[in-house]
Amino acid sequence: MAKSIYTPQQERLQALLRQVRVAAGLRQVDMAKRLGRPQSYVSKYEAGERRLDLLEIRQICAAAGISLTDFVSRLEDILR
Repeated sequence: MAKSIYTPQQERLQALLRQVRVAAGLRQVDMAKRLGRPQSYVSKYEAGERRLDLLEIRQICAAAGISLTDFVSRLEDILR
């Protein structure tokens, strides 16, 4: 079984993370500031170089002004 980091589903998650950030009108550096992280943190998770846990995704959603529930619903729709 291939590692999930290299799957089409992971690529869709990365795309959704970018979409949420852009829809909030944020650049990577803006998102990073809201998260209290360096810009490279955002770049790496959007590029698939870094995996996120659920709590990190929750923080990203809060910083972008979207609920975790809405984010997961959108991800489920995309993955269907």
